[in-house]
Amino acid sequence: MQTEYPFQIHRANDYEALSAAAAAHIAAQLRRKPDSLLVLATGASPERTYALLAEQGRADRSLCGRMRILKLDEWGGLAIDDPATCETALRRALVDPLGISADRFMGWQSDPADTTAECGRIRRLLAGEGPADLCILGLGLNGHLGFNEPADFFQPMPHRAELSPESMTHSMLARARRQPRFGLTLGIRDILLSREVLLLVSGARKQAQLQRLLRPEVSPQFPASCLWLHPALTIYCDAAAWPGPSAW
Repeated sequence: MQTEYPFQIHRANDYEALSAAAAAHIAAQLRRKPDSLLVLATGASPERTYALLAEQGRADRSLCGRMRILKLDEWGGLAIDDPATCETALRRALVDPLGISADRFMGWQSDPADTTAECGRIRRLLAGEGPADLCILGLGLNGHLGFNEPADFFQPMPHRAELSPESMTHSMLARARRQPRFGLTLGIRDILLSREVLLLVSGARKQAQLQRLLRPEVSPQFPASCLWLHPALTIYCDAAAWPGPSAW
């Protein structure tokens, strides 16, 4: 089994330990640079990490008092207050518990009248506020990052995405009032320009995807593989997601 990679891998015993380690990593970044720009994914993998970070932020108001948040992606065609939106998830997890002001919480409108104009707005916003100091990602069941879905080529910049069947089965959509029509997401170049990337991988359902990611093969058909090109990637996974010896 290959044991050396050009990135760091931390294997935790379980989801709680993974989340605690990832939250500590984010807190360390905020202590180094209190006004850090965090690009944040949503979903089950980072959910507990954000809850633990919020606990630390409430205990020490200086920790998160200046941090800035940019949503990685959003479900297109849903009302912004739909229970399934990334907006709702991040407000519930971090923005509301920490009292983060509107000027420090940025990101996609979920149902813009003009998606091309919305992508341009996010591109300009990131150019002015970025690059991200830390980008926190999850690993999709088909290897997607945000809504950068498997395709023949990488989309570099913020864009509208057609949602894959795997994305349409995401657990977040169980709460949706209606089905999303498309995705809105930062592009691969936007992610790779982040100063540091944290990838959180949890659960047995992600084991095959993590195994594939650990192969040194970069392909737009498996978007997460682009992270091999990032100079400062750290992966946190739990024991359930780690491929066992029989998988190698």
